[in-house]
Amino acid sequence: MESKVKLAGHPVHPMLIVFPLGLLSTSVVFDIIGLITHEARWTEVSYYMVSAGIIGGLLAAVPGALDWWAIPRGTRAKRIGLLHGVGNVVVLALFIVSWLLRREVPAAPPTGAIVAALIGLAIALGTAWLGGELVNRLGVGVDDGASLDAPSSLTAQPVRGAGRQAGDRRAYPSTAYSGIERRAVGSAR
Repeated sequence: MESKVKLAGHPVHPMLIVFPLGLLSTSVVFDIIGLITHEARWTEVSYYMVSAGIIGGLLAAVPGALDWWAIPRGTRAKRIGLLHGVGNVVVLALFIVSWLLRREVPAAPPTGAIVAALIGLAIALGTAWLGGELVNRLGVGVDDGASLDAPSSLTAQPVRGAGRQAGDRRAYPSTAYSGIERRAVGSAR
């Protein structure tokens, strides 16, 4: 199932999620370093990383939600996508709580701010796995014409011997490469 929100032929949601995931998880690492070293600069930088991570998470949620609405009802992908999305809302809420608790003194966050961030990170690891399940196992966001010989998403040049799909400007090999084909070819060797 192809993503509904693309930039230069690629889904936008996976492009954007690296920022909040990286910023929010690194903020927790910096909090831990600050607790160990007793150096306020680490927790202060963490405060700004949480701020940027929240903004990034809100931006990434928009194309993610649009893609989720396009998933057919009654599918495993729809259920997993719902868990992924709701889980990420909880993650953002926990980091917003952490940010609010830090706001007055970013260099000396209260224990509750760090605990909220730690819980948020633990849930984010689970929601990131669910996102991987959506893409890697269920094919959500994957181009319908994906194959090992598909043309660049920046060009409309056909692959030799490829058939056109109705309404598609690009041409692809006749079948997409799948794990079943890979296992069948691998076992024949």
